Amino acid sequence: MKGLLVRLSSLDADAAAAVRVIAHFQALLGGGAVDPEVLVRSTAALAGCPAGLARPAEAPDRTGRSVRFGPDGAELPCGGPPGSAGAAGSSGPAGAAGPESGVRSLAPAGCVWLERAGGPGPLDDLVLEWMALAAGMSPPRPARPPHVADPALVETVLSEREAVEDRVRALRLLGLSPERPLRVVAVSGGRDADAGVEVVALLARGVPGATVRIAAMDALAAVLVQPAESGAGTAGELARGLSLAAAERVRGRVPGRTGGAAPRAGDGERGGPGDGMRSPVRGARFGVGGGAAPVRAHVSWAEARTALRFAGAGGPGETVVDHDALGPLALLAEVPADRLRADPGVRALTALAARDGGGSSIAALDAFCRTGSLRRAAAELHLHHSSVAARLARAQAALGGRLREPDDRLRARLALYAWRLATAADE
Repeated sequence: MKGLLVRLSSLDADAAAAVRVIAHFQALLGGGAVDPEVLVRSTAALAGCPAGLARPAEAPDRTGRSVRFGPDGAELPCGGPPGSAGAAGSSGPAGAAGPESGVRSLAPAGCVWLERAGGPGPLDDLVLEWMALAAGMSPPRPARPPHVADPALVETVLSEREAVEDRVRALRLLGLSPERPLRVVAVSGGRDADAGVEVVALLARGVPGATVRIAAMDALAAVLVQPAESGAGTAGELARGLSLAAAERVRGRVPGRTGGAAPRAGDGERGGPGDGMRSPVRGARFGVGGGAAPVRAHVSWAEARTALRFAGAGGPGETVVDHDALGPLALLAEVPADRLRADPGVRALTALAARDGGGSSIAALDAFCRTGSLRRAAAELHLHHSSVAARLARAQAALGGRLREPDDRLRARLALYAWRLATAADE
């Protein structure tokens, strides 16, 4: 764009200015609908004169707003659109230095305008066209939140002891079909987050189109997920959707960075597994149960709670565990916690977790064991690969062996699972 502007400036100054106008609004609209105040303030600065926007209360999805800003970014008094009863002077908006120099109507009602002394400028028509286009964009519809259900009804659905007819009745009262399979997700909110809020934020992104019902069950949140079509939405798809939604939100919250840029080496060397990113999902863990007939939802609920015990609270790749994907590893959950704690690898990880920065080393170990690649682990954690290498060195020193060797990496991963299961038993 800069090269184009330089070439156009040498040929036609007005053409270069027009490109700047278009580039300005395209950048402004890059994230979707724009807040009216942001739009008017930026347009006034671009045009070099006051600008305004008015929407009547009767316009659909609007609350009746009139805003007006000067070219210096200062908000100006605004009594309404040009020519309204609240406008000052013969035709200008309230408090205007002079009458409007150009107006564009908005559909179905309202308008935008510029107030340039001495008449319209050569590019005012272009500015107003783009301003009207931006103002006319409907605000993005918020994702419909999953329904927060009556805990008593959810408890009935998940109870093996309740009569089948009572479970069917509870399903219908929850708006779920007794004929289509469903899955249950167990959620732990951790110390820093409320489980219900986390599920509303992520499941709305991870399972679009599904019917979702949430209820608090003691220290956990139980989530009933029923796809729109029978057979749609496997546990793997649900787990991947949750992981991708979590990862996307983590990328958007890396301080001072956008687009998932990796922090520099050494960033966030102290602290827990969320070093380098303060995610709104930090601390939340998800266990996804297998598909089941609705009257056998208790089976999926038991699987979800087992999967949850394998979930970590670090990067998105370890916060969501699919019971179906565990396979024979799920049998590890049947080992008594005392026997797990006695394992040398578990003892080593427990000692590592207690050290300063130990949580970040365990998160790096988990990412490396799953991906098998230092660079892929760094990309998942949004850290520089040298920073991940330093954390892995600490984990390797604690566990012994060489993580580059497949057998040693397998033992490390089994130790991680056993450590999580033992830790979950203490919660």
